[in-house]
Amino acid sequence: MRLPDTWSKAPLTAVLTIATVGAWLLAALFQQEYWAADMFGFWPANPAPGPVPVWLQPLTATLVHAGLGHLLFNIIVLVFCGRPVESVLGTPALAVLYVLGAYAAAGAQYLANPLAIAPMIGASGAISAVLGAYAMLFGRNKVKVSSPTLALWLNALWLMAAWVVLQICLGVALSGATFVTGGEGVTIAVAAHIGGFAVGLLLANPLLLFKYRKA
Repeated sequence: MRLPDTWSKAPLTAVLTIATVGAWLLAALFQQEYWAADMFGFWPANPAPGPVPVWLQPLTATLVHAGLGHLLFNIIVLVFCGRPVESVLGTPALAVLYVLGAYAAAGAQYLANPLAIAPMIGASGAISAVLGAYAMLFGRNKVKVSSPTLALWLNALWLMAAWVVLQICLGVALSGATFVTGGEGVTIAVAAHIGGFAVGLLLANPLLLFKYRKA
C-alpha cells in the first residue's frame, strides 16, 4: 500500500501529538514529572494514590513520560506511523487502535507482573498498536518465503522485536522508561509493548475492511 503524502486526513494524529507533548511540557515546566507519574500512571498492584479511577489509568498514563528522550522517541513513531494509518483507516479507526492499544498494553503488563508496585507510564503501548497496524498495511514482503501472507507476518514480528529493543536501548541510554520507580531503578514494560502491537496486527485488516464495507 502506498504511503499518503498529506496531513489533511490525519487530524487525530495531530491532536494526540499536541496533547501528549503539552502534558509533558506542563509537568516538566513545574518539575512535577514524578507527581504526574504517581497521579496519572497505571498502577498494576498498588491502589491509585490520585483522583484517576483504575479503569481510566491506561489512558491517562499515555500522557505521562519519563523524560524528554522517552517523549520524543514515542512522538516520532506516532507521527511517522499515525499519519498514514489514519489516512487509510480513518480517524475513528485510529482512535479505536490507540485506545485498545493502551488498554491491551496495561492488561498485558498486569498479567506479566501483577505485583509491580510502580506506575506504568508512557504512550508506548498505545503507539505500539498504531505501529502494528502500520506494519500490516505498509509492510513490504522482504522475507523470502513461499506465502506472501506469512512473509508479511514475519516482517511485522521483526518490526515488533526492533521496536521493543529500541525502547530498551532508549531506557538504558536516557533513563527514560515505561516504569518510574522513584529512584529505585527503571524497567521497560516489554509485555505492554507486545500487547499493544498485537492489537494493531489483529485489527488492521478488519478495520480496513469495515471502512470499505460499502464500497
